[in-house]
Amino acid sequence: MPEPEPEPEPGGVCPRDKTCPISAFTDASPAAWYHDGVHYCVENGLMLGTGGTTFSPSGTTTRGQIVTILWRLEGKPAAGGATSFADVASGAYYAQAVAWANANGIVTGYSQTAFGPGDPITREQMAAILYRYCGYRGIDVSAEEGTNLLSYSDGASVSTWAASAMRWACGAGVIQGMPGNLLIPRGGANRAQAATMIMRFYTTTVE
Repeated sequence: MPEPEPEPEPGGVCPRDKTCPISAFTDASPAAWYHDGVHYCVENGLMLGTGGTTFSPSGTTTRGQIVTILWRLEGKPAAGGATSFADVASGAYYAQAVAWANANGIVTGYSQTAFGPGDPITREQMAAILYRYCGYRGIDVSAEEGTNLLSYSDGASVSTWAASAMRWACGAGVIQGMPGNLLIPRGGANRAQAATMIMRFYTTTVE
């Protein structure tokens, strides 16, 4: 189920034709609801294709992938050493990203030794990671933290540890309700949804 369609780009910047970066992928369309988010992430090198000509917009987004996107946003800073997570192999594409994020309190893992880099990321996990990234960047999130999660049909199902992050994410417009006024906090975010959330986050909160 897609996120609500983003607002059109100001001035219609992208003609959504073969010049659009999405057109390089045979399984994605510049005319689709996810255009703005995927265009933004691909153009800025935040997300790569899953193959030479595929993007897999409906594919799973993993915890390792989200942390890697933030690491790229930050300019690929030095990790400062390995992590204590036994399930993060030193040669994995996300290894430096996870080490950097862990060292800076952006991710904490399931435990001191387990991060679950290949696990599908949930919407509330993604909110929590972006929320902690705001703390790392010194971004004030207080204005959005008062959002009432109970205004959503399933707001009471948000995990206690993720409540502040979800209030912020909803208030800032990073996460929007799904059809039926649902948050689906423990549901996954596919690659198209994740790209849309990252675009909203960066253009409304970071820039």
